Amino acid sequence: MIYFLMQNTDTKVIAFLGLMVAFLGTCFCMHQFSGMLPRDQGREFAHDGKKSAGKPRGAGFLFIIVFLITTLLFNELTTELVVYLILVAAAMLTGFLDDCAKTPWDEYKKGLLDLMIAIMVAVTYLRFNSNLVHIQCLDMNIEIPVVLFGILVVILVWTSINVTNCSDGVDGLSGTLTIISLMTIYIIGKFVNVEENHTYMILVFCICILGYLWYNATPSKLMMGDAGSRAMGLFIAIAILKTERPFLYIPIALVLILDGGLGLLKVSLLRFLKIKILTKVRTPLHDHVRKVWDWSNTHTVFRFAIIQIVICVGVVYMVM
Repeated sequence: MIYFLMQNTDTKVIAFLGLMVAFLGTCFCMHQFSGMLPRDQGREFAHDGKKSAGKPRGAGFLFIIVFLITTLLFNELTTELVVYLILVAAAMLTGFLDDCAKTPWDEYKKGLLDLMIAIMVAVTYLRFNSNLVHIQCLDMNIEIPVVLFGILVVILVWTSINVTNCSDGVDGLSGTLTIISLMTIYIIGKFVNVEENHTYMILVFCICILGYLWYNATPSKLMMGDAGSRAMGLFIAIAILKTERPFLYIPIALVLILDGGLGLLKVSLLRFLKIKILTKVRTPLHDHVRKVWDWSNTHTVFRFAIIQIVICVGVVYMVM
């Protein structure tokens, strides 16, 4: 790999080259191979969902592949990092196979696959890291029993995958929110001395999303599909775990949680407990603000992003 072949070269030069390769490689793949992607059928119950019909879907397959290759070539690899890359690839592939399917996969099947990936993340993290968690508001570390910690990691990863997936419904929204969350985690990681290879991986991931957003800004030419959204949710969870501050996931990804998570909660309560909540609120929330409040797609992306940026600035200040 290039990182080891160029060990005598300034590592910052290698890192810069890697980021440029990530962006240009993503743009190239989006331009050259988008025609080979499956076509969206339109979403019956989503606001303006029919407008997406016919667009290439599953572009997450392309930018995740570029991310994986760039990381392998330009980053210092460890066993832990390689396992995480394999799991990101697995999340992407399960999503892409669903994108390609003529009939969408059953939600229980997808949930089970997400659960398996989440368990592997928990096992891997506990193999290479401690079960200490830093509580930021109290400025103290607590040791959580290993089994309980593993369960909490599984919940975090599964939740992150699914709320990110559910928030993917407006051109540029989930990608923009993911970049904001990940760059906040990157800054925090620098303050708390997370390993350089893990923080650099965050930059590469964000650069690949930017390459995708070049083609996804309103009006979009293609869509990431489950291949991208599920991989993004998984990566956010892994990134926040490495800071040893997993509870910061809540504020750092709050807009994603509310946008995608409220719909999951609403459907779950109705299906399993016959409890109705938010009866006058459309979910995901991005459908509510567009349908009921008459926000445009651009308004939705900018305003959701602004809210998340304000929260993340506060989180960074708290950690400093």
